Amino acid sequence: MSGSSFGSIFRITTWGESHGPGIGVVIDGCPAGISVSEADIQRFLDRRKPGQSKYTTKRSESDSVEILSGIFEGKTTGTPISLIVRNQDQRPRDYGNIASLFRPGHADYPFTEKYGFRDYRGGGRSSGRETIGRVAGGAVASLLLKELGIRVQAYTKAIGPYSVPEEDYHMSEITENVLYMPDNATASKAGEYISSLMAECDSCGGIIECVAEGLPAGLGEPVFDKLDALLAHAVMSVGAVKGVEIGDGFAASASTGSKNNDPFFSEDGTVLKKTNHAGGTLGGMSDGSRLILRAAIKPTSSIARTQHTVDVNHENAEIKVLGRHDPVIVPRAVVVVESMTALTLADLLLRNMSARLENVKKVYC
Repeated sequence: MSGSSFGSIFRITTWGESHGPGIGVVIDGCPAGISVSEADIQRFLDRRKPGQSKYTTKRSESDSVEILSGIFEGKTTGTPISLIVRNQDQRPRDYGNIASLFRPGHADYPFTEKYGFRDYRGGGRSSGRETIGRVAGGAVASLLLKELGIRVQAYTKAIGPYSVPEEDYHMSEITENVLYMPDNATASKAGEYISSLMAECDSCGGIIECVAEGLPAGLGEPVFDKLDALLAHAVMSVGAVKGVEIGDGFAASASTGSKNNDPFFSEDGTVLKKTNHAGGTLGGMSDGSRLILRAAIKPTSSIARTQHTVDVNHENAEIKVLGRHDPVIVPRAVVVVESMTALTLADLLLRNMSARLENVKKVYC
């Protein structure tokens, strides 16, 4: 299987299956000298681990990270960083009834067509547990960004029909509710909505918003490796994501040039914008303003309802997916979107150092 690596200089390779011995990541290209501890990485993993609330799967996993290489006396050494999270609560027996059936909304059918067989234990490599490696890598990338004064934060903007308008954001409330919404009142209503779907053996999706503050202008390449293109690639690579928008996104198609353009102005010699419809990117590069992206997350595919499907012999059948599944994946995916954004920015920051000869001379002359 190819395609398990992401990034050019700051590069991660994830590995492992949902019900195998463990999940992990190897990080290449991380500069030496960054302070990193298991606790730093664990804080990120704790935000995506199961069992946090009644709205998440009851799979009991501590998701405890172990550092195997690349860090010595609390600092990165410049060598590959290898991290592992061991699976502790595997129940492959929960999936025995689907070994010969294709689950609606899952990768079972195309996976079988591509490889000739599949790991049916929770989806194997296609499982959401694969994101553990992304989050562990994103934790390290975020520590690099912090050294440069850059902060990335994601949160739940919407669950089903319940969305938080920007004027009602209370960022301090994000960690006060289990849905990671910037408004406790909306989170309460969304929670009731999820509970009603759970009673009907159904699920829902939502929207995750991610912002980055402190970015310099000029990150990204003007043609194929545009900042917004790479962000879309990074976030769309997350299994549950079905759409990504930057700034006003699709709403820009209904706007006009006079409204959609962001006028520049100078303040004490610093170039600023009066508005930010572009979401922090211009011509595929960062413009120094706040980066804003949103990811649309689909409803969880595993639901305990009887559904129509086909079996491996392409005969019509019915299926009821058993096991432990999230009625909504959005809250646990918040840190995944944040991590993929951090990984993209860390890589582009390192790539950008060679854009000017004067930068090269600062290192070598």
